[in-house]
Amino acid sequence: MNFSFNDLGILFNFDMVGTVAIGLISLYVGTFMKKKLGFLYKFGVPAAVLGGLLFAIFHLVIRSAHIGSIQYNNAFQTPFMVVFFTTIGLGSSIDGLKKGGKLLIFFWLLSGFMTFMQTVIGVSVAKFTGINPLLGVLAGSVSMSGGHGAAGAFGQTVESLGVTGSLTMALSSATFGLVAGGLLGAPLAINLIKKYKLKPKDVVNENEVGLKISIDKKEINLSSMLRHISMLAIIMTVGISLSNLLKHSFNLALPSYVGAMFCAIIFNNLNIKHEWFDMDRNLINIIGETSLNIFLSMALISLKLWELAALAVPMVIILSCQVLFMFLYTRFIVFRVMGSDYDAAVMVSGMCGSGLGATTNAMINMGEVSGRYGYTVNPYLIIPLTGAFLIDIFQMPVIITAINLFK
Repeated sequence: MNFSFNDLGILFNFDMVGTVAIGLISLYVGTFMKKKLGFLYKFGVPAAVLGGLLFAIFHLVIRSAHIGSIQYNNAFQTPFMVVFFTTIGLGSSIDGLKKGGKLLIFFWLLSGFMTFMQTVIGVSVAKFTGINPLLGVLAGSVSMSGGHGAAGAFGQTVESLGVTGSLTMALSSATFGLVAGGLLGAPLAINLIKKYKLKPKDVVNENEVGLKISIDKKEINLSSMLRHISMLAIIMTVGISLSNLLKHSFNLALPSYVGAMFCAIIFNNLNIKHEWFDMDRNLINIIGETSLNIFLSMALISLKLWELAALAVPMVIILSCQVLFMFLYTRFIVFRVMGSDYDAAVMVSGMCGSGLGATTNAMINMGEVSGRYGYTVNPYLIIPLTGAFLIDIFQMPVIITAINLFK
């Protein structure tokens, strides 16, 4: 870190290592806030988002008061982002599709239409309010059903196209979505259950729900760590090369993680069949969660909140339309298509959570409903599979097409 002076006062300039350090400090500040303020846990807001936003607000205050400004070096941000999405790809299995059956297919198609409409709404309202349509794409399925991970990735991509405020708007929209998904999901499901006097069938214990994946917690040592980092590095290298090839061959705006995640999905499913690599799922999860937290922390502390001033009104209008759509869509279409029964009501709460925020939100919403009325298997099988993997099959082409159409 070094100091200098400019028109805004003292300029605090952090290098790559310093930026990671400040990001991690913000992460632990967010963790402390989450422990002390229970309602933050209820909405499933990640600690990295809480701490990062606090630091971004601090930056806004000292900048506005002409006390000083902060400059970060985010060179490590993209590698950590790619690592996270690669581990997501390694967690996807075609075998899970067979267990979901017809209901999973229906919910998957409904989720695919949802992501399409979120993008249509974002672009349409952006044009109506006179802002760049690409900002509408970011306030659509990128930040709603995509969450902070996709918001950070595609926000960077649109920012590189010269659209000022892209990353800030994307991450701010994702944060709004987390809170909105928590506020809407469980109350809507509970209202449906009460209105139609729905009763759960085949109630099970809380620890019996969901897709049972046996994760043996093996010893993590130098050898296993190096083997898994090597595997990730090879997959990422091939995947990033694939993304770069597609970008240059077809002039596409494409985040580097897309190719890496695609290659990870292929490798994982082939590895399940041929058993080339003894994969430690627990270690993969640890590496993925660590990378996500560092990536989000760096992205959030770097937010330039002052860039939102001109976008505040259009953003509020777009996000309000997204919440209204989600309410109408889940209440009158998803609930009926999924069977108008108790499981359908629980899945409504899950779609509100994952469709506006993240899969974590969905699980919290469903836990709130199931804790009152009873746990059943189908919602906890279908929602995680769709939110963590299947939705990307629809979502990625829609987002990439929209960005390249309006760039």
